Amino acid sequence: MKTSIETLSASKTTHQNTHSALFEELAVVLPQHISHPLLRQMAERVQQAMFEESIADVVSQTSGDDDSAIYNDNDDHNNYESLSEIGQVKEILDHLLNTPNADAAVLVLITNEDQPKVLLTRRAAHLNSHAGEVSFAGGKHDVGDGNNVVTALREACEEVALPPSKAQIVGQLPPQTSKKGLAVRPIVALVEPPVTYVPELGEIDRIFWADFEKLLTAPTCDYVLPYKRSGQTVHIKTACWKVDGEVVWGLTGRILASLLQIGFDREVEWYYQQVNP
Repeated sequence: MKTSIETLSASKTTHQNTHSALFEELAVVLPQHISHPLLRQMAERVQQAMFEESIADVVSQTSGDDDSAIYNDNDDHNNYESLSEIGQVKEILDHLLNTPNADAAVLVLITNEDQPKVLLTRRAAHLNSHAGEVSFAGGKHDVGDGNNVVTALREACEEVALPPSKAQIVGQLPPQTSKKGLAVRPIVALVEPPVTYVPELGEIDRIFWADFEKLLTAPTCDYVLPYKRSGQTVHIKTACWKVDGEVVWGLTGRILASLLQIGFDREVEWYYQQVNP
């Protein structure tokens, strides 16, 4: 995979983490250096959406009496395309590393090859939380992480043995809320094969892959599951995808739906309806 630069060292004063020097160098990939047309489109739109999210945050936090911050943010976005490639990489990285830390972060990892694939995992059956469910590699923020990107990369390294230096960061998606009320920030990245992935069996039962191009048009189907509410069990119907014998639903499904909407204008209806068993 071609990138504008191989790695961009994060400032040890602004972006320091206490885990390892492995996480002090992060690489960002620019769309013009991605040869696959669908991945290039996805990267363009994800990066554009990041800046639009930032502008929306400024609008919501700025009073009607002072629009200067809004104008400045719009000017910054308009000037982005006039920057050099290294300037664009720095702009993206600064944006990512200055985004407020979420409760957790996950890595939406896509292979950069002729037939791209999305990495998914099935969580170990013995876990107390989300046992046996399909998820992206990821987990809760650690105070030593410093930012959401490092959280996602650290967890991916721990869970599936992805070397942090192999991940080429595309950007981030809007945060999602888990069923336990945690704010989860998805970080999108590309990886160039070959990489050997090894599941951490204390957390992950299986690593598997979703065909990226098939996901763009694959229909969802209904998934009915028991759900405890106020001490009673009810049955909930929700949307899901079936991938390699696994059911992709819940938070993971909503993150995929967000990626498809931002990257390809595909609107996926996501619902939770109580039904009779």
